[in-house]
Amino acid sequence: MEIILFIVIILGASVLQTSTGFGFSIVATPFLLLLFSVTDAIQINLIFSLVISGALIFKIRSDIDMDVLKRLVVGSIAGMPVGIAIFMAVDLEKLKLAISLIILLLTVLLIFSFRINQTNKRDRFFGGVSGSLTTSIGMPGPPLLLYFSGKNIQKEKLRGTTLAFYLFIYSISLVLQLYFSGTNKTVWVSSALAMPFVLAGLYLGQLLFKRIDQRSFRFVTYGILLFTGLFLLFDNLS
Repeated sequence: MEIILFIVIILGASVLQTSTGFGFSIVATPFLLLLFSVTDAIQINLIFSLVISGALIFKIRSDIDMDVLKRLVVGSIAGMPVGIAIFMAVDLEKLKLAISLIILLLTVLLIFSFRINQTNKRDRFFGGVSGSLTTSIGMPGPPLLLYFSGKNIQKEKLRGTTLAFYLFIYSISLVLQLYFSGTNKTVWVSSALAMPFVLAGLYLGQLLFKRIDQRSFRFVTYGILLFTGLFLLFDNLS
């Protein structure tokens, strides 16, 4: 049953990541934590997320907003060391609880049409928050999803820019994780066994992306946030 659950998690999260530009770490990480230790779950998530971003980058490179991408990268460079410090010092159960509450609060604000105006400084700030979350719990998606989903950004531009950002941030974060936390055979054997299902998710996600309209795209992002926030909340309270 654990193997089946692992495959379902990886396949479903891969489809979401490919079709929306978000989704893998947001969906996969909470469930991977049920099957693996915190460190192993984060490293498996980073490996798969890096593979997906790398596989898609050439196909979607024309959709990337390079100015926004540069500001996100600059912010993330400042945020990643903070995330590593948090990972090494803080009780991750308490950190997950705080993140679940933040996700739920901000998602409710988005549903009720709360808007965060996009500025250069805010691009860097949310890039920094995303960077700290990547190195601490392997989940860069929530801050960017919350920041961008309230805007009328074309889904192609949103997916392209975020995937390019993830390619950078996942690469650095994985190196930092391996350096500070080490790794083990479980991480790499599990990743190798599930890799065919990641590739299947890439194919299915591309088909879904062509069929989803802008309005549905927005509702999918809200659904992902609500699901993740509630799952993390009840998992910590149980």
